[in-house]
Amino acid sequence: MNRELNSPIYSLDWGQIHQTLDDQGFAKLPVLLTPEQCQNFINLYDQEELYRNTINMGRYRFGEGEYKYFDYPLPAILQELRTTFYPELAIAANRWLHQLGKKAIYPDTLAAFLEECHEKEQTRSTPLILKYEAGGYNCMHQDLYGDVYFPFQVVFTLNQRGIDYTGGESILVEQRPRAQSRGHVITLEQGEALLFPTNHRPVEGKKGYYKNTMRHGVSTLQSGIRYGMGIIFHDAK
Repeated sequence: MNRELNSPIYSLDWGQIHQTLDDQGFAKLPVLLTPEQCQNFINLYDQEELYRNTINMGRYRFGEGEYKYFDYPLPAILQELRTTFYPELAIAANRWLHQLGKKAIYPDTLAAFLEECHEKEQTRSTPLILKYEAGGYNCMHQDLYGDVYFPFQVVFTLNQRGIDYTGGESILVEQRPRAQSRGHVITLEQGEALLFPTNHRPVEGKKGYYKNTMRHGVSTLQSGIRYGMGIIFHDAK
């Protein structure tokens, strides 16, 4: 394994990250990709042989922009990130199930989890790269793709806010039972990442834990071009 790549992930304060996830449902992570690594991903954008599908967001009324799903085998760094993030997130996922009175279902390794996806005929890769130009945005949504899904995902910003683009903040909307929804706006610098729920999060109330549904999107880009990379852990049908 490439320890040089892994070292920033292994050195994260996972105790604090787990606490932040429980407290607010998401966590902003520090710079994990170097500017060179970010540029390398951007350079892959036009290498069509790397992707299984390209989505024009305007065509499907998902927003304005474009994203591409990487095909297997994934680029080495992306595969490493996906594999390395998974074990700690599986701990959080099983803890959230326990809080909701359910049994732990997520295995310790990404390989074992993907086997469960494949048993449900979910075999298509889901990590993706996204591109927005001025006026582009992403509507609020969830990335589920099948009966089996992992409750966390990670998104990176690949270029420099304020230099390469303006606007384009990450948005999370939390739907609270019998209350108005709450919005979170998160700005990411180049190489930083946002860890957030795919579907819902547990919140402690007077009578125990309940679910708040979460959706995510991207605000309108005011200028320039913004590249992002999303790591989804389940495969798609």
